[in-house]
Amino acid sequence: MSTPDRSIQQCVGPDLENIEVMRNHSVLFRAECKRLIQDTDKACKRMQNDDNKQLDQRVRDIQFLKKELELKLEEIILEIDVLIELQRRVGKALGACREPLRVTVVCLEERMKRVPPERLHDEVDRELLRERGVIEGVASLLHRVAEQITEQIRLNRSIKYHLEQDLKEKFAAQCIDNSCALMTTHSTNNQQRPKNTQTLLQSFTVTPEQWENISDINIAKAEQQQVNSLSLRAMVESLLEQTLADMQKQFQATTETFQLNVQEIKSAKGLMEDQLAKILSEFASEQRTREDLQVAVSDSEHVLSLAQARLVLRRQRPGKEQCHDPAQTQLLAEVQQLNAHINRLHEAASRSEEQQRALVRCQLELQENIERKGSSLYIDEVVCAQHREPIIIHNF
Repeated sequence: MSTPDRSIQQCVGPDLENIEVMRNHSVLFRAECKRLIQDTDKACKRMQNDDNKQLDQRVRDIQFLKKELELKLEEIILEIDVLIELQRRVGKALGACREPLRVTVVCLEERMKRVPPERLHDEVDRELLRERGVIEGVASLLHRVAEQITEQIRLNRSIKYHLEQDLKEKFAAQCIDNSCALMTTHSTNNQQRPKNTQTLLQSFTVTPEQWENISDINIAKAEQQQVNSLSLRAMVESLLEQTLADMQKQFQATTETFQLNVQEIKSAKGLMEDQLAKILSEFASEQRTREDLQVAVSDSEHVLSLAQARLVLRRQRPGKEQCHDPAQTQLLAEVQQLNAHINRLHEAASRSEEQQRALVRCQLELQENIERKGSSLYIDEVVCAQHREPIIIHNF
């Protein structure tokens, strides 16, 4: 009975139950594939949306840091420009020290040309030496300040370079992330896909915290250099103001000492010129007195000659007439008195001559001193004043 039954079944056709089962499996599989496609599509869209959000957030983060970096870069560039201008002012101040220092040294050298009795280490010399010390001290200080400014400019330019490099890299990263955000599935068809995703994952060695810290460190360094620059600028401004005041004060003190010394020299020279005029007048009077003495001696000698001639003539009287009468007594007394007067007149004339020689010595000494004072006055009032007159210590 079994063999005929199989023959009947084979004659009927394929196993419909198995076919139905297979068909049902196919329907279920297609439904599962459809759900898988839908789930995959939703997942892709969700992931793309998340990617776009993350990329947009990343671009905003980059833009935020870029603005911070750009602000610091602008500030540091401005600070560099200000320091360069301050460096120029310090250089100008250094240059402004050269001519006053040269003039001070020239004045010291000119005053050394005074004649030895006038070559005293007076108050003018002391003020000139102080002035030279002040100017040299200011120049040395300004030179050190110029070196500090140069170093600060170098540091600012260094941080400027790092900020620019950071900005350059941020700009490149922003462009790349913007491009990533604009990319679609259609725009990547022609791009070559990486074969090894693991290699891409290993290439990212900087964490987000490290990435942000890099810019924070650059900004912090820029802020520190700004603080240093501001402190340096404040110090230099105060220094320029103080050194200017010191130089002006010392220059004025030296000028006033010059003026006072010129007045003292003029006063001393005037007193000596008055004395010289009196000496010359006294010499002329003494000369007239001496001449009067010589005339008196001559007149007295004439009278003496007359008295002596009378005595000689009276000796010719006859023997009995040679009486020592009052006339003889008077003539003898007259001769004696005249000789005494003539001797006193000669002594007075000698003293007058000595007095004239003393007056001549005083005259020569006064003339020599007046000449020395005139030479010193010319050096201080004319030579040094001409050198110092063009010097004006302006604001640095």
